[in-house]
Amino acid sequence: MRIVHVANFYSPRSGGIRTAMHAMAGQYLSRGHEPVLVVPDKRDGVAFVDGVRVVSLAAPRVPFSGGYRAVVRPGKMRGLLETLAPDRLEVSDRTTLAGLGDWAREAGIPSLMMLHERVDGVLRSWLPGGAEGGYASAFGAAATPALADRYNLATVTRFDRLVATTHFAAGEVERLADRVRATTIPPLYRVPLGVDLERFRPDRYSDEARAEYAPPGTALIVLASRQSTEKRPDLAIDAAAQLVRDGRPVRLVVAGSGPLLPKMRRRAEAAGLPHRFLSFIPDRDRLATLLTCADVVIAPGPIETFGLAALEALASGTPVVCSSSSALPEVVGTAGAAAPPEASALALALHEVLDREVEERRKAARARAELFPWSATGEAMLALHSRKAYDLADSGAAGRR
Repeated sequence: MRIVHVANFYSPRSGGIRTAMHAMAGQYLSRGHEPVLVVPDKRDGVAFVDGVRVVSLAAPRVPFSGGYRAVVRPGKMRGLLETLAPDRLEVSDRTTLAGLGDWAREAGIPSLMMLHERVDGVLRSWLPGGAEGGYASAFGAAATPALADRYNLATVTRFDRLVATTHFAAGEVERLADRVRATTIPPLYRVPLGVDLERFRPDRYSDEARAEYAPPGTALIVLASRQSTEKRPDLAIDAAAQLVRDGRPVRLVVAGSGPLLPKMRRRAEAAGLPHRFLSFIPDRDRLATLLTCADVVIAPGPIETFGLAALEALASGTPVVCSSSSALPEVVGTAGAAAPPEASALALALHEVLDREVEERRKAARARAELFPWSATGEAMLALHSRKAYDLADSGAAGRR
């Protein structure tokens, strides 16, 4: 099969979606299929990455996104798809590319949408006040689910199938399915993402490598995240600063770029927090070494629908402290701790994890990650693609699989 996967918000410095697209494409390729990735860039072009064809479409930058681009000429995308002639279409976008489901249906090509974010969560994070303290008002909080339902009803229904990576990611579509006729919402499947267990592994650790980031006797806390509003990097800084006030020697190392980077640097300095900002780390091996050297990784994003960086930390033998309001507790399990997205609660969780016996917490983290190989993701996705486009077995309410 020729499986074409299209996305917006993909760039050389993007994280989860880019990693997932290439990992799934590698799985398809290793099983004898032909994956093609279509992504936005500065100009049109074609490249091959690890044997996978990557087609770029010229697209403008999205304002205030920190460099992301989005295709704004859907007609050009449809023309490209007609040339590529896919047997299956995957779409990782709920904005300008959502209409491609209609194109696929007219062309008789089975399609699916990957639910990489929750619309209700994104809306909440961008409400006035949401970036620094939750909901702007009771009205805004009440209106958000209704707005998300309306948007989802106009977009997800264009596809034959929906794929969510966690129960949390599936939640808003399941809510929508409870409100409308079951046959209106496409079948919804849960397929967890995976992790590169060869690249991210505990034996990358060395005292010499760790000394590059923190002195002996200092707890090394790592935030591997895009510095943007919905990720709430401020919570990581404030939680780590609380540990310093509690008398615990710590250093926070931040790996990731984004529009909030200068502001977060100033916040760490104002808090008197020992810190180091590395910006985006393009060398995946270097990132793997950093994650292995950390004592704990903090993932404070309250609306994360999976958390690949957290899973990479677990594979590296490093426990994760995450927001209990996100999907990450599903991924982390007992190989870390979850707390409400508040600095004080996250600080307590950091203390608790750091107080665990080192070898036990490292073994637990790695064991948890080994439940998520990319091979399982590839197998599950191909099982979906192997079914007929309008299989009667797919009929029924969303969320049953």
